[in-house]
Amino acid sequence: MRTLMLSTALAATLLCATALTPALTAANAAEIKNGGAMVVTYKDDIATLDPAIGYDWQNWSIIKSLFDGLMDYEPGTTNLRPNLAESYQMSPDGLTYTFKLRPGVKFHNGRVLTADDIKYSIERAVNPATQSPGAGFFGSIKGFEEAAAANGALSGINVVDPQTVKIELSRPDATFLHVMAINFSFAVPKEEVEKAGADFGKKPVGTGAFKMSEWTLGQRLVLERNPDFHEKGLPHLDQITFEIGQEPTVALLRLERGEVDVLGDPIPPARFLEVKNNPANKDLIAVGTQLHTGYVTLNVTMKPFDDVKVRQAVNMAINKDRIVRIINNRAVPATQPLPPSMPGYAPDYKGYAFDQAKAKALLAEAGFPNGFDTEILANNTDPNPRIVQAIQQDLAAVGIRAAVKTLAQANVIAAGGEKEGAAMIWSGGMAWIADFPDPSNFYGPILGCAGAVPGGWNWSWYCNKDLDAKAAEADAMVDPASKEAREAAWRDIYLKVMEDAPWAPVFNEQRFTMHSARMGGPDAIFVDPVHIPVNYEHVYATDVQ
Repeated sequence: MRTLMLSTALAATLLCATALTPALTAANAAEIKNGGAMVVTYKDDIATLDPAIGYDWQNWSIIKSLFDGLMDYEPGTTNLRPNLAESYQMSPDGLTYTFKLRPGVKFHNGRVLTADDIKYSIERAVNPATQSPGAGFFGSIKGFEEAAAANGALSGINVVDPQTVKIELSRPDATFLHVMAINFSFAVPKEEVEKAGADFGKKPVGTGAFKMSEWTLGQRLVLERNPDFHEKGLPHLDQITFEIGQEPTVALLRLERGEVDVLGDPIPPARFLEVKNNPANKDLIAVGTQLHTGYVTLNVTMKPFDDVKVRQAVNMAINKDRIVRIINNRAVPATQPLPPSMPGYAPDYKGYAFDQAKAKALLAEAGFPNGFDTEILANNTDPNPRIVQAIQQDLAAVGIRAAVKTLAQANVIAAGGEKEGAAMIWSGGMAWIADFPDPSNFYGPILGCAGAVPGGWNWSWYCNKDLDAKAAEADAMVDPASKEAREAAWRDIYLKVMEDAPWAPVFNEQRFTMHSARMGGPDAIFVDPVHIPVNYEHVYATDVQ
């Protein structure tokens, strides 16, 4: 097999992607000084800081501060760039990736990172004994099925020399480099994992910008600057203290008193308008898009939702603008499964217009001139009960009498994972936030046939084998020159999904948070689209002397 060096165009792209965005360089360079500390609050405790285990938004950005992967994203964007890898080569057939590591990268224990660590870390995530929720992301690596059934040893990962690792795939996979940027692939030192055992998630050792200094479970976590971090000039802060168990309303009061620097949780809904409309907060509120869509699932295996006209009628019955107003305009109405910031999004597609007269006509065509009775499930955490009640009212206006059942999140998830478990589910509080910024991640788990299984996340139980085949074709388009064609293929897939209407997309949430006047950095750092919620190594203190 002949190995193809990166094309000039791709190399130039990667070279540009290694630099920070203009907003983070020229405009801020003069005022950024290293040093200082900040306090961040969270309501909920941190479950784990083991990158092979952590799988919720709160863990992600902290894990990213402690660990690194072969690839990463340009801060504040969804653009890939090398990270622990200094460079990489892809073979012409897209089946072999050869990564050259940055020289001299050190773990927090002082040991230099080698290619053996990359192999060990990925195989550890695949090993069933680790029970990693991200094991399936490595499914395209050669030998995955055997490794997932045994001890994680992947025949497709080979150490060429201490600075070079070669990864062979069993099929072309355009998402592979994104997988190399997700936390499940982050490098961990074998000796520290074996020493800590099951407690590694509480005693994390990585190569990241910060290292753990103190952790009192349920109370506080303290990170301190890693003096050996491989990116020159980062991190800016000497210390970050995460205070746990802080109710968002209390945390906001403390921020207003100068005791807190960043709200890890969003601005509390009860005070949102007051805070947002206060001119004094103009430069303190950070807002950013998320790779998120909130939707109503329609179980296509249950009557009457097995009829596409009924599903289309539901889409036309819901007043999305009103629902966005219920949450104080902290979202934009959705027209399709993909959020606007995701590659493959169709900006010209208007979706199903709010048209209750047409919805009634479609129901009559489907044989339900007088509507029908059904049920809709929702998470019982505010504002979801209010949202689902608004949806209930909209559906009632066209004759769909939907009884609302609000349950604990775990119970809603369990019902969605049963084929006859729920006719309709409002996904709020459980809605999909992409694992990585690629359109395939919004398809396979929640709309593809592979997700329509007991315990899966495809709660509409929609399975279109033709679209699955087209999705596989799109993910086999690995040549950088086919980027636009691949995005167009995904756009066509999602527009076909909308014709079949297994969902009623409702809104794409925007995240609003707040920081103190002494913390600097553009909104894209405080509300990073990938490293939700904060890209901590790029935040800086403005009061450093």
